[in-house]
Amino acid sequence: QVQLVESGGGLVQAGGSLRLSCAASGRSASRYTIEWFRQAPGKERELVATIAWSGVHAYYADSVKGRFTISKDNAKNTVYLQMNSLNPEDTALYSCAAATQYGTVDYWGQGTQVTVSS
Repeated sequence: QVQLVESGGGLVQAGGSLRLSCAASGRSASRYTIEWFRQAPGKERELVATIAWSGVHAYYADSVKGRFTISKDNAKNTVYLQMNSLNPEDTALYSCAAATQYGTVDYWGQGTQVTVSS
């Protein structure tokens, strides 16, 4: 069993920054890749960024490349999503997920709301 708890969302003006955190717990947490998704009202869920506990490589969606940075602190079992140059199109519920090596999501966090005002 893996538990994921997000934090760091909020209201920010366009051009601003936020840092989201995803704290993972559970004995098998380190086996998973942590993925950040977002979903805006009326839109499909979008994979934003991923990072593996055991590796250094990260993936970014084209829509956030160059603005968002995913990182991890293995000692704290926490994955961060630094979001810079935010724009209203980034407004969404952001959730982190624990995915297997096959890309299957086994666990979800509860999500944290990010709202960017123009």
